[in-house]
Amino acid sequence: MACFFRRRIAEKLGRTLQQSEDVFIPALTAIPVLKKQQSADFRLAIGPLRSGGVLPSSGDIQLQTENLAAQLKQDSVVEEISAACGMINFRVNRRLLAEKMLESFKNGENNTFGLDSELLKSFQRGTTLVEYSSPNIAKKFHAGHLRSTIIGNFIANLKESLGNRVVRMNYLGDWGMQFGLLGAGFSRFGSFEKLKQNPLQHLFEVYVQVNKEAERDEDINRAARDFFRQLEQHQAEAVSLWRQFREITVDEYRRVYERLGIRFDVYCGESFHQRGAHEVVEQLQGRGLLKTSEKGTGVVDLSPHGDMSSVCTLLRSDGTTLYITRDIAAAIDRKEKYHFDEMIYVTDKSQENHFHQLFQILLNMGHSWAKRCRHVPFGLVRGMKTRTGEVVFLEDVLDEARSRMLHNMSQSHTTKETEQPADTAEKVGMSALIVQDFKGPLLSDYKFDWDRMLQAQGDTGVFLQYTHARLCSLMRKNEGVDRESFDPSLLPEQAGVFILQHLLRYDEVLHHSAQDLQPRHLVTFLLKLCHLIASAHRELPVKGSPQDVAQARLRLFGAARSVLANGMRILGVSPVDKM
Repeated sequence: MACFFRRRIAEKLGRTLQQSEDVFIPALTAIPVLKKQQSADFRLAIGPLRSGGVLPSSGDIQLQTENLAAQLKQDSVVEEISAACGMINFRVNRRLLAEKMLESFKNGENNTFGLDSELLKSFQRGTTLVEYSSPNIAKKFHAGHLRSTIIGNFIANLKESLGNRVVRMNYLGDWGMQFGLLGAGFSRFGSFEKLKQNPLQHLFEVYVQVNKEAERDEDINRAARDFFRQLEQHQAEAVSLWRQFREITVDEYRRVYERLGIRFDVYCGESFHQRGAHEVVEQLQGRGLLKTSEKGTGVVDLSPHGDMSSVCTLLRSDGTTLYITRDIAAAIDRKEKYHFDEMIYVTDKSQENHFHQLFQILLNMGHSWAKRCRHVPFGLVRGMKTRTGEVVFLEDVLDEARSRMLHNMSQSHTTKETEQPADTAEKVGMSALIVQDFKGPLLSDYKFDWDRMLQAQGDTGVFLQYTHARLCSLMRKNEGVDRESFDPSLLPEQAGVFILQHLLRYDEVLHHSAQDLQPRHLVTFLLKLCHLIASAHRELPVKGSPQDVAQARLRLFGAARSVLANGMRILGVSPVDKM
């Protein structure tokens, strides 16, 4: 594995410079594979060693690089050392590269490859709570919630793979003035008969209608405020209707999540924290942090100079709580209940200020653990349409992806017959959605493009699935070939070396992803791996090769398939075996 080579090079540097070898481990990086160009395997940047005091910070950096490279001796592991542009490059023995990288893939699978790397030991292991998806009750699952759902799932998968205990939480928007409007609207426009027939569609229609009426009829707004007040006072009739709306919606959401291949450990909601929200108000009052504004609302002063130039409202003038009041109560409750070491919120970038205020208020209340709370924001998706027009609901998107993928599969001469083509099309379509979403920085908006997303040859989720299915087919066709042992010297071709060099980078990619919680590092790595596999598949045939050569090549392809599948699962993509 990469850590074997990194450690041996670090030992060499440590002996030469009279330093602990651990100093050099994070400074050694695997060199990215360049198209059709041979390269060394690892590089050491001299700049960070100068700034870190390991090397003198003065003098000509290139001369310093060359002098250090000249002091380092080749051995049975490192067969070539060179200096260029403030870097020292290390080329490892090719036979040893194949042996060490492939020794753990005897059965073609290794689900822990790269995860036991020294690079990842610096991360604190513990309990991570991830709040994601978080749609609003009594509304159909809007396509806009797709990003929070798949990004949060990626973060939870990544943290879990790194050894954390992960609590996956769906914090439902099941309280607030929206329910006041819906309750008031249902009494005017609702039908229990329609609610039985098509529950979420009917609630959506009622919500749209009552919002239109509220724009011109103040009586409806008063009725909405009155209904929400009844909810907060736990009046039986209002609570009964609200509970019915909530149960209907959660049942519907579970079905959609099942299609997405996403699970949650906890379904929670604002409603769970009504009492806690009032306790938060009392605590803030007791600490002298809650002020009354001129409008009669309860506010907390967050201005740096205490001049009320920046305030956060926690209480309406009628005494009812707001979203952020309940969010404060929820955070405190979660810390007491789950004893998390970190908590991550995944929402769109419009809520950045909300979380800034939330964390600041928690710190002001004396909760130092708020420093370990983090908001992962994301941008908007533009142009998400089906053939019939603008998409409103997520199921429309999933149905469209499955339909288009089924059509593409039926038109392709390379498509293999599968027992459940619709199920395969659904998984591949979902992969395409995820990869298109994850290719760029999460904070950026991006333009949705059906045709580009579903291409089999481009850098898409379809390409990932096609490559995985192709490798599975290769393994099935060669089931009789013994893969228990192999001769690493039989993998000298550059196409195979490129794959091995690329696999050296896997632990670094996981390290980058764990640092900034961005999936694009992993997506880029997997797409590059697929391109290298495609080249190797053409240049390194298994069929017709001598048995010992076939064994070695199958070990290489089996390893590539395993790492590809592992990475796909972290992204939230379910690999298919046939396409």
